[in-house]
This record gives sequence, structure tokens and C-alpha cells, in this order.
Amino acid sequence: MYYISTIPPIIQKNLFIMSEAAPNSSMPENDRQKLLKGEAIIKTLFLDDGIIDTSGSIYVAASPETVWSVLTDYNHLSENIPKVVESKVIEEKGDEKILEQIGKSGILFFEKSVHIVLRVREIFPRSLSFNIIEGDFTIYRGQWKFEPSNSDGGTFLSWKALLKPAFFAPPLLVSFVQHQDLPTILETIKKLAETKKHNPGI
Repeated sequence: MYYISTIPPIIQKNLFIMSEAAPNSSMPENDRQKLLKGEAIIKTLFLDDGIIDTSGSIYVAASPETVWSVLTDYNHLSENIPKVVESKVIEEKGDEKILEQIGKSGILFFEKSVHIVLRVREIFPRSLSFNIIEGDFTIYRGQWKFEPSNSDGGTFLSWKALLKPAFFAPPLLVSFVQHQDLPTILETIKKLAETKKHNPGI
């Protein structure tokens, strides 16, 4: 089950300025309660110039370190995460990685493969910030955030990004695809991390 909030278009350029390294703002309490009930929350905000601000969150009954280990297994993401066709580290300098990825998404019989090269900055085990270097998006930057739950050792996992495809794709279509794909991806990460928690050798 997931919850979707779509906000109407606005024209405020300052809203699509997002620091690549800064943490996301604290999560509203009502969102936390939805997540603890097992929902995934997907939100989209339509900005000017075809830019989409999109985010997704889910609660994972595993530690931030365990969730982190799932998402930073970069060379094996295509084996476990839906829509990821290829993923590999092509350069590594300490907490900075350069990733090359190919993903596939679409609606019904219409699918498109997209290629991106990302710079990822790691702050273990709190955040993964990413920004596109080259590929099929003119804007693709954002952050994974791993927020520990103080009560039970779980994790509020969130993904937030600004997106603008380099190919023709109406913002409503991009938003629809995010609503379609992101819950599946988040649910898969949740399942992998919770399984790994009980089977550390996996």
C-alpha cells in the first residue's frame, strides 16, 4: 500500500535549488505514522522549465547500516533492484564514487532505456547524495537519506530528487512513471534489508 500526494504546478525558481550534500528537512509526524503502518509515501512537485521534484519514503525494520549495505552494493543492484538493468562503479575515491547505470521504465507496452553516469557522495550511514555527470537527463540530482527510528532500531528511508529528462517526456508522464516505479523499488529495498537483517550472511 502506498500514499501519493501530487502538488499542482507552481512558478518559484527558488524551490528547485537543492543542496547536493545537505540532509533533507525533518519528516512530518503524520508521514512517520503512515510509514510505520507499512505505507510508502510518494510525492511530486511540478516546477517550471519541465523540472520535477519527486520524493519517496518507506519504513524499514532494519538498521541504517543494513539498509545502507543494500543500496551501496552498486555492482549488484541490477540483480536485485527493479528497473535497474546495469550498474557498476567506474571510479572510486574514498567516499566519492562514479557510477554508470542503465535503467528501464515505461507504461504498458512503451518502455525506454535510460543511461546515466552519477557522482555519488557517501556519508555513512546517513546519506547518499548524487548528481548526474552525463546521460539522458539534463537534471538528475538528489539524495538517499537513512534516518534511524529511535524506538525500535529501524530506518526511515527516503529518496528525493530533481529530474528533467534530456528527451521529450511531458512532466505528467514522468510523474506517472515515478508513481508507478518508486513504490516497487522502495518495497524491494525494504524486503532485501529486512531479509539481510535476519540472515547477515546474505
